[in-house]
Amino acid sequence: MGASLSGEVTDSRARHRRLAQTWSLKQHMSTPVVPRPAATLILIRDADAGLEVLMARRTQLAEFAGGAYVFPGGAVDAADHSAELAALCSGLDDAAASQRLGIERGALAYWVAAIRESFEEAGLLLAHGEDGDFIRIAEHEQATFDAARRAIAAGEASLHAFAQARALRLATDRVHYFSHWITQAGRPRRYDTRFFLAQAPRHQQSSHDGSELVHHIWIAPAEALERHRRGEISMMFPTMKTLEALSQLRTVQAAIDYARSPRPMPAMEPRLGTGREGKKLLVPGDYAYAEIGKLDPEQKGTAAYEITPGVAVRLSERVRRLTAPNAGAMTGPGTNTYLIGNADTGIAVIDPGPPDERHIEAIIAAAQAPIRWILCTHTHMDHSPGAGLLKARTGAATYGMLASHPANQDTSYAPEVLSRDGDVYPLAGCTLRVVHTPGHASNQICILLEEERMLFTGDHIMQGSTVVVNPPDGNMSEYFASLRRLLDEPLDWLAPGHGFLMARPHEAVERLLVHRRARENKVVNALREAGASEASVAQLLPVVYDDTPVHLHKMAARSLLAHLQKLAADGRAACTDAGRWMLTEIR
Repeated sequence: MGASLSGEVTDSRARHRRLAQTWSLKQHMSTPVVPRPAATLILIRDADAGLEVLMARRTQLAEFAGGAYVFPGGAVDAADHSAELAALCSGLDDAAASQRLGIERGALAYWVAAIRESFEEAGLLLAHGEDGDFIRIAEHEQATFDAARRAIAAGEASLHAFAQARALRLATDRVHYFSHWITQAGRPRRYDTRFFLAQAPRHQQSSHDGSELVHHIWIAPAEALERHRRGEISMMFPTMKTLEALSQLRTVQAAIDYARSPRPMPAMEPRLGTGREGKKLLVPGDYAYAEIGKLDPEQKGTAAYEITPGVAVRLSERVRRLTAPNAGAMTGPGTNTYLIGNADTGIAVIDPGPPDERHIEAIIAAAQAPIRWILCTHTHMDHSPGAGLLKARTGAATYGMLASHPANQDTSYAPEVLSRDGDVYPLAGCTLRVVHTPGHASNQICILLEEERMLFTGDHIMQGSTVVVNPPDGNMSEYFASLRRLLDEPLDWLAPGHGFLMARPHEAVERLLVHRRARENKVVNALREAGASEASVAQLLPVVYDDTPVHLHKMAARSLLAHLQKLAADGRAACTDAGRWMLTEIR
């Protein structure tokens, strides 16, 4: 009787545990996990062979990153925000700290947490006395400091009380902000972690705490990466990326100078993609990063990090992308064809691409519905020639503009509907608006899908490269003006003629304008160097495009000519009868 009752109680408890675990899992699946604030401290020192970094292995029992080699760090605790600890921080207050991290308030707690975690986990206390140098922990004091770090870690004592009793100040002035990482979406535990860097105190001994960290080493960043590659140690993605950056720096001072240098500090939130090499994590700056975030917000690893010709990708309920098999130096992974609509509305096709029967067959197969409209963003040979083949198969109506100059154009394309700037087409159940953006080509148009604020850019904006502006049909003055015009358009996404979806459209446009202005400044400086002797395009080319591979110089020369013609239109340069260029201020 007793045994039976005991078994029933045990079974009941087990059922409750399973139900609780199932409920917890469902909650994780249905409710996004909010990243918890955390701080990590990269401790470095100079060695005979170069820079070394302190790394420690987490216990296998840890719920997060068990068994991985990490830098000391952990969650920011409520006590880290205390005014008492803030009063002990040296050379940094919360206002200055918050400005560095780009948050409204409370940033000083990240510095405090980094110092506290370093003491708790690695036994290194970044604090100093009246002399301003890191404290020395003598051999006879070690036991006292070890007892204090254990008590602080257990919550039985406070860092503030320990530091105040010894007249210590936290060396926040020697802790330098390094990077910002956020655990990828879809994980049951997520952290919003600020990485800091500091030179390890010379007169203290590092030691792992034996609880969260079970082993530690001082190691060169390159060696740590090599050991990870060989499978000897395990590391998380942010750790590897941090070590890659540190491996380029030879000394402590060089690392500190890098950390203190003004540079973009975006939040690095890895996203999981899939491709021929299996699953892979991407970070901001990787071409597929924005698109993966849109297509796979729960981070199940279903979106691709590479473009595969002939494979249709659903970008939204209305839009699919199919890439032509014409990858190359000027076309990137290939020309994108976009299909808009569904079986009920019919399909509108933007840019059928080159005259490739395989691609036309793929478009028809991917449509799975009548193709009724064909729109071309311009008539370069990789964008519009497929329209004739597609129209012959479907009878679809064609839309677009004609180029001002026939050279290097698809002269076979004769759209039935001549588009004009501002035209609005209610096609495929959507509202498509024409935005004339000459520059790359005189007849280049962008097409705005107003319901999704998605702009199909053709070659006006492409991913991974700036477009060639090739006179006479290409015009640099018009290109600048067309880019500036887009800053006033309501945009959420750019769908380029080559590459993945691009987020933050206005930032992308601003970056292009900055790049083009910088290139124009190089042209002006090269002309200034030439002085009264004047210079030909051939002479200017290796100077202005010294950052461009030589095999691309032939096309770069066309954009250089476009820049020179813009300077002439602006009254800043002139061309002689012999085809040589000079600044007008030289005359």
